[in-house]
Amino acid sequence: MNRPTVDDVLDLYRRHGEERYDEELSQLAHAEQTAALAGAAGASDALVVAALLHDVGHLLEVAETSRRDRQVDGRHEARGAAWLAALFPAAVTAPIALHVRAKRYLCTVEPTYADVLSAGSLASLERQGGTLSPNEVAAFEQSSGWADATELRRWDDHAKVLDLEVAPIDEHRALLLRVAALRGGDRADG
Repeated sequence: MNRPTVDDVLDLYRRHGEERYDEELSQLAHAEQTAALAGAAGASDALVVAALLHDVGHLLEVAETSRRDRQVDGRHEARGAAWLAALFPAAVTAPIALHVRAKRYLCTVEPTYADVLSAGSLASLERQGGTLSPNEVAAFEQSSGWADATELRRWDDHAKVLDLEVAPIDEHRALLLRVAALRGGDRADG
């Protein structure tokens, strides 16, 4: 996929959003729930967009290969952030790029944090490298966007409720366009 538009992003969720997240929840439902939690917490517009789109890399993998291998870490966080970087500012893409490391960080600095992880997130934690070393913790805390990534991660891990009704992704289109305009990527289509 080339430089995306807001409509490309929304279309990706329409086409592949029913792909399952973890064991039972769809990618689309997880994205919508994560954005709802960010909004309820009073997060900035950019962070709400990051919450909504944080797992877009999984959908890109499905779109490109027609499947997703859950036994391999496909670095969805890097893939998604890179794809979105032409459309959204770093305030969106940095937390997305760091949200996996944020899980590893939280499990390191808050040893009981792993208790809130779903079975799928626990399994992926191991594939993603497990907890961080002291040097990795220090490096993470020096990363631009690390605090936002940590907040995003907390919403991510609580956004896994089956049949929870929240605003559908299409209701976020105006927000997506507004935040894309900050990057100069406010194109809705081609």
